[in-house]
Amino acid sequence: MKTITADIAIIGSGVGGSSVAHQLAGSGAKILILERGDFLPNEPQNSDAEAVFVQSRYKTREEWQDAKGALYRPGQYYYVGGHTKFYGTAMFRFRPRDFVSTMIDGAASPSWPISYDDLAPHYAKAERLYGVRGHSGLDPTEPPRAGFPHAAIPHEPVIAALADRLRGLGLHPFPMPSAVDYGPGGACQRCGTCDAFACRYDAKGDADTRVLRPLLTHPDVRLERNAEVTRLIVDDRGQRIIAAEVQRGGAMFRVEAPLFVLSAGAINSALILLRSACEAAPEGLANRSGVVGRYLMNHHLTGMMGITPFATNDTKFPKTLSVNDFYHGLPGDADARGNVQMLGNIQGPMIRSTYPAMPRALANWLGRHSVDVLAMSEDLPNPDSRVRLTSGGQVVVDYRPGGTAAHDRFVRHVRGILRRAGFAAVLRHSFGIQAPSHQCGTVRMGNDPASSALDGMCRAHDHPNLYVVDAGFFPSSAALNPALTIAAQALRVGAHLHNTRGQDAGAAV
Repeated sequence: MKTITADIAIIGSGVGGSSVAHQLAGSGAKILILERGDFLPNEPQNSDAEAVFVQSRYKTREEWQDAKGALYRPGQYYYVGGHTKFYGTAMFRFRPRDFVSTMIDGAASPSWPISYDDLAPHYAKAERLYGVRGHSGLDPTEPPRAGFPHAAIPHEPVIAALADRLRGLGLHPFPMPSAVDYGPGGACQRCGTCDAFACRYDAKGDADTRVLRPLLTHPDVRLERNAEVTRLIVDDRGQRIIAAEVQRGGAMFRVEAPLFVLSAGAINSALILLRSACEAAPEGLANRSGVVGRYLMNHHLTGMMGITPFATNDTKFPKTLSVNDFYHGLPGDADARGNVQMLGNIQGPMIRSTYPAMPRALANWLGRHSVDVLAMSEDLPNPDSRVRLTSGGQVVVDYRPGGTAAHDRFVRHVRGILRRAGFAAVLRHSFGIQAPSHQCGTVRMGNDPASSALDGMCRAHDHPNLYVVDAGFFPSSAALNPALTIAAQALRVGAHLHNTRGQDAGAAV
């Protein structure tokens, strides 16, 4: 079997892996990034809703199995840059209270082994790295911070009018922090397809455009594409990771390195660890505690379409507005809480991809005559919510969300606000695990090796030269988009590895 060597092997090129690599470039270490996909082709179908949603042109063709045994194609995107190629550009900092234990309807989520203050300087660096635009001082939940690196994207008329009506109801709408190369000289063309689409103009602040492309000009950084890591191999004592087995086409090769960073996404990182079971670790690597693959969370996400029967919505980029007035609870109901933000414009093909029996004309009319909003609440960790493998290697996602009743109360409250804001009707649709865009929690970090897989620096308790840096490390999900928190922790981990020069990880940095 062919063998490739490196000082640091990073598995996955999404926001976690690319941000670690960014921090380590220039350290003197030879960095190898392994990505199971290829560069996303720049083609007209990138912005074609029919191709993206109805034909599922860019989704993986692999099939997973749900808890009832039904097979489905998950919303996984395997390309250089990972899921950020299709994300909606939202880059929120978690709030200080998100890092401490919370209760929702009598169920608990744990505290993190790190605090907001630990991440604050890395949040600032991540915002600069990904080109985040925003306006500080308007969100009532925002912790003290310096201003954003770039001014907020201005509202288009329909969104500005909604913001005015929300202020009239006593709320505090604020510009959504968004990673877009917008403004004079910027790449953004306001093409009308951003959230859930790839950007043909390289204007989206994704891991490929903002981080990897500059990195690949560095002589010490190498990217191997179409390279799917199937398992990790440990030494005879079951402690150190000595190699990764990689599949490309029908061939296998081996990557050896003193240090491994696993950043394949919460579900796939857990699967790699489980597939790596061996005599020394019969339940999978980093799994002495038994938590790997468990505590799968995905946020409670409900889309709402505010119907405007006598007006069309011609907004090109709607994701400029957010509301956090209820982030810490509704009046009289502290457990019903979450974030409100705009969705990208829903088009007819998007509706038909979920409701195929709906007539095309009706779906298109709804798309033109709606303003589209997302309500997001915390998904509580549950050890029985998990990803696992059958004896035949089939991936099973047994997702059991926690806190659904509180989220439903929150959604009902938000729907009432939207009705008071002037919408004739408000339709709702819940997004499930089939589109795991906010997957997290499967390789959780904590101070106790008996109940966590990683420490507060994302290093495996069981393996001193293995770090897992993607949303799998989240002990809880909070109720804000995860991308910036992954990036900030990845920069923190990368800085730690750079500063320690591998003394406690065995890395040649």
